[in-house]
Amino acid sequence: MPDLLIELFSEEIPARMQGKAAADLKKLVTDGLVEAGLTYAGAGAFSTPRRLVLSVEELTAESRAVREERKGPRTDAPAAALEGFLRSTGLTKDQLEVRDDKKAQVYFAVVEKPGRKADEIVAEVLEGVIRNFPWPKSMRWGSGSLRWVRPLQSILCLMVDEAGARVVPLDVDGIVAGNTTEGHRFMGSGRFAVSSFEDYRVKLARAKVMLDAAEREAQIWQEATNMAFAAGLEVVEDRGLLAEVAGLVEWPVVLMGQIGEDFLGLPPEVLQTSMKEHQKFFSVKNPKTGRIERFITVANIEAADGGAAILKGNQKVLAARLSDARFFWENDLRVAKGGMGEWAEGLKSVTFHNKLGSQAERIDRIAALAREIAPLVGADAGLAEQAARVAKLDLRSGMVGEFAELQGVMGRYYALEAGMPAAVADACRDHYSPLGPSDAVPVEPVSVAVALADKIDTLTGFWAIDEKPTGSKDPFALRRAALGVIRLVLVNGVRGDLHEIVASHYRRLLDLYTRSFYGAIPDVKSQGTKEVYPMYLKRDGKPFRFPTQYLWSHLLSEDVDLIGDLISVADLQKVGPFIGVTINADGELSGMSDNGRLYLRKDGMLSSFKVMGENCIADLLAFFHDRLKVFLRDQGIRHDVIDACLAMPGNDDLTLLVKRAQALQGFLASEDGTNLLQGFKRANNILTQAETKDGVEYSFGADPKFAETDEERGLFNALDAAEQAIGPAMKAEDFAAAMGAMAQLRAPIDAFFTAVQINTDNQVVRRNRLNLLHRIRAICAGVADLTKVEG
Repeated sequence: MPDLLIELFSEEIPARMQGKAAADLKKLVTDGLVEAGLTYAGAGAFSTPRRLVLSVEELTAESRAVREERKGPRTDAPAAALEGFLRSTGLTKDQLEVRDDKKAQVYFAVVEKPGRKADEIVAEVLEGVIRNFPWPKSMRWGSGSLRWVRPLQSILCLMVDEAGARVVPLDVDGIVAGNTTEGHRFMGSGRFAVSSFEDYRVKLARAKVMLDAAEREAQIWQEATNMAFAAGLEVVEDRGLLAEVAGLVEWPVVLMGQIGEDFLGLPPEVLQTSMKEHQKFFSVKNPKTGRIERFITVANIEAADGGAAILKGNQKVLAARLSDARFFWENDLRVAKGGMGEWAEGLKSVTFHNKLGSQAERIDRIAALAREIAPLVGADAGLAEQAARVAKLDLRSGMVGEFAELQGVMGRYYALEAGMPAAVADACRDHYSPLGPSDAVPVEPVSVAVALADKIDTLTGFWAIDEKPTGSKDPFALRRAALGVIRLVLVNGVRGDLHEIVASHYRRLLDLYTRSFYGAIPDVKSQGTKEVYPMYLKRDGKPFRFPTQYLWSHLLSEDVDLIGDLISVADLQKVGPFIGVTINADGELSGMSDNGRLYLRKDGMLSSFKVMGENCIADLLAFFHDRLKVFLRDQGIRHDVIDACLAMPGNDDLTLLVKRAQALQGFLASEDGTNLLQGFKRANNILTQAETKDGVEYSFGADPKFAETDEERGLFNALDAAEQAIGPAMKAEDFAAAMGAMAQLRAPIDAFFTAVQINTDNQVVRRNRLNLLHRIRAICAGVADLTKVEG
């Protein structure tokens, strides 16, 4: 069986695209070969900055002949049906066979496809792959139509078997496949021929090309750590940068340089970010002080002077970059020591979202919510509010303007320079976390309060303006924010009613949004019965005016539907017809459309703001529950167990919910749990069928005096004992103890069903036994909704 070697040689491929491109080449070619009837033993893909390589081992020499029979229309079918069948098979009528089929004769097409040589198939598949390669970005060059990420220069395509190597005939836009390649751009010695994959790999190494990206990464890291260790230093690990640098060089040469003394006072994060983003340098730190003192750069050439000139040039460019960073740092320190008021004022002109106001307005909301959440996480309310008010001020700093990824990190430095407590400074750094499923979760109380407030404000705000995630689209990263809330709550064991927190913050959101249009809203109570800034609502189908202040306080609990506009009657009278609304001389409204939106008017402009009533808050909580399901499934908790716990009261307390789910998962994994579940389902099914048939609910207390068997009396006693144990355990939120008590019902229930007939002819006994089954259902339902559990 022959081996196949493919190399697509081009100008430099961007490092970020190389890994996926190699995987795509492997998948597309091997899938194409298999679809064409070939098989293979194994395949490997490789990439360097100038080439994509695929090696396929033990490819079959040719595809197998295929004989296919296809049933067509009846012989008396309309001509159009026969013509369509002929087109689909590529045959003529005289090539069809007529066969008897039940009550009629039917046309059959016998299509025989002879086997094809592997060389022919490879050429066809590879040309298709090259012409349709899924580059994120591609280009054309010269006068041809071919597109590639960078100009494609040559194609190497060899079939290697016992007879030797042969070139697969292939021509793609004038690029003819051959058996030659070339090595390193600067250290290579021109093109050379190869005869197999091993020969190819060895000759590339001689020509200063290391084919395997993983091998390049390993060499870079080994040499860098060895150099740092020899100097008593450590390389700051950055796997992403390592992969990128390995994609920039074909022959890595590691060099270590010195950072100028003038820049060593910059924060380590600034040095590391500047060197990584601008120069692709690794940072080297002093393990004793944590200070970044040197850098590692990776050259793509073995210089005669050992890299001295390369280092000199790099240090010169680095000095210019770090001079900019030092300028930003010194300017920012001046503002920070002044209390950061300049930045706070600047955020008033920075829009967070056109429907959610400025960053300054958002900070007001987060500060109020952080103060509210603080007692739930054991934080000082004053510190939590202070931290929330300064956490985002670094967004106006020069350093964050240059390096956005340092937001929060720089905020901590600036807060400390401003003389703020360490807890406040840490919250500035940590409140963005966690950013992903593997990111560290803050545990300091002030940081937790601000992080929760930040994420809940984001979710509540975007739900309020109806900007929810849809399908795969989530432009505001709301799924990530919800997962962040979940992880913050669970890691820190936060106890609280998420529904009330969201509802309370939504009322705050409405208050602040309204004030931005109308200024401070007067207190209705201080003005007697006089209405201020009335809202037109409807109740029982009739419009009426409602004081705005009262509306914001009670919208979520009042049974009202919005049909009008948040605008004074006087303004309505001035503008007359207004977005489909008219008002007569008596102030009565007509032409209303119930679209569920507030329309606010300011300076002649309209802004739409969706009313988030109880249904929308429930929708947001359902979103939290959906994300929690995903999170818990990743932790190994079954989806039906989660559903069984979500159906219970208190599911807005996520910590309590997860505690219940973990206990139920453990209980169901035991033999007692599995058998009790079957007993519960049997009892529930019998009871449900009886209630449906009889049209009554059997929930009246069962009486042991009607028990006829020892097993029946034993179940009464077991249920009494279980109730006495489960009640206090549930009150103490000891779910393991509650389920342990529930497990004691397994044997009595099994014995009851073995010895007792439920639907006896004695109706009094039957009712009593059905009421007894209700007790089984009620006791189990107090722990979890077992009807949701599969099995």
